[in-house]
Amino acid sequence: MPVEIPKEVLKNFKCYTPYKAPEGLSVKKQLGMFYTMNLIREFDTKVTDLWMENKIYGIAHSYVSSEAIAVGACAALDPEDYIVSTHRGHGHCIAKGSDVKKMMAELYGKYEGYNHGKGGSMHIADVENGMLGAQGIVGGGIPFALGAALSSKVLNKGRVSIGFHGDGGSNQGVWHEAMNMASAYKLPVIYICENNQLAISTPLQNVTGQSDLYLRANGYAVPGVLVDGYNVFAVYEAVKKAVDRARAGQGPSFIEARTIRFLGHFVADDQWYRDLDTVKPYWSLEPLGRMRAYFLDNKLAGEDELKIIEQQAVKDVEEAIDYASNDCTEPPAEKLYEDVYAGGEIIK
Repeated sequence: MPVEIPKEVLKNFKCYTPYKAPEGLSVKKQLGMFYTMNLIREFDTKVTDLWMENKIYGIAHSYVSSEAIAVGACAALDPEDYIVSTHRGHGHCIAKGSDVKKMMAELYGKYEGYNHGKGGSMHIADVENGMLGAQGIVGGGIPFALGAALSSKVLNKGRVSIGFHGDGGSNQGVWHEAMNMASAYKLPVIYICENNQLAISTPLQNVTGQSDLYLRANGYAVPGVLVDGYNVFAVYEAVKKAVDRARAGQGPSFIEARTIRFLGHFVADDQWYRDLDTVKPYWSLEPLGRMRAYFLDNKLAGEDELKIIEQQAVKDVEEAIDYASNDCTEPPAEKLYEDVYAGGEIIK
């Protein structure tokens, strides 16, 4: 049976679209996307638990319920393409193909992590895989995605760059500067705004005159589109069109993937600033349940097959936790100043 969406939700969430795979997207790839979405959900669910148990360091921001955006977007890329992430970046890393063991080691502050334990949750980078880093500064990754696109064009690499950011990032001055430059130089960059309606505790409509953010792109002669951010196929289709456009030398695109943030801004946020009862009906939109129902309703996969995929995601995260807890080492003191400056040397 399809997931039943309450009428009030359909009325208010105007970009809702039913799950339907685009032509040419094989069932095998669809199931792979389902696995990756489950892996992200399980990873960030466990990260919240681990943080509450004081087993991981620093702060963490959950990507739970936004899985369709990262997975749909990265599924439309080639392995050589680039992404730039945000403070809420675990989902982007996993969707781009980063190793959850090395990610978990980084969160544990271990030397075997992607940044040798020095970056933590908000600063994971997997450059060899095209994941150019996460940012703790709101909108901080926007110019990095622009620079990656510029290098691709100048060096004729044929690579596309995606810059993920939130609705808060779209109010940063650098968003407008980057959009203008990308349009003027026809750079192969795609900006994806993960609009979850809240910048920490600030509702978008309180600080933005035009809350349909995709319309802003028109002012820079950039095509802007709005998609259901809970629908992995809708995101994939929009990004695929933008990727094809960028590779053809036609320049940037802007995609507003609209959602509603179900959880707190970070793992210990008690959400005092909103009535959580108003959020509960929108859980019917969450992407894993809708994708699961799509497979079953269209007889593309059976219950047993889907359970195997879900259990594999659980197993992979359990192994990542075990690796970070038991097989990894603390950063040695003599490595303290490495990676701080170019070449690893201290400038005196």
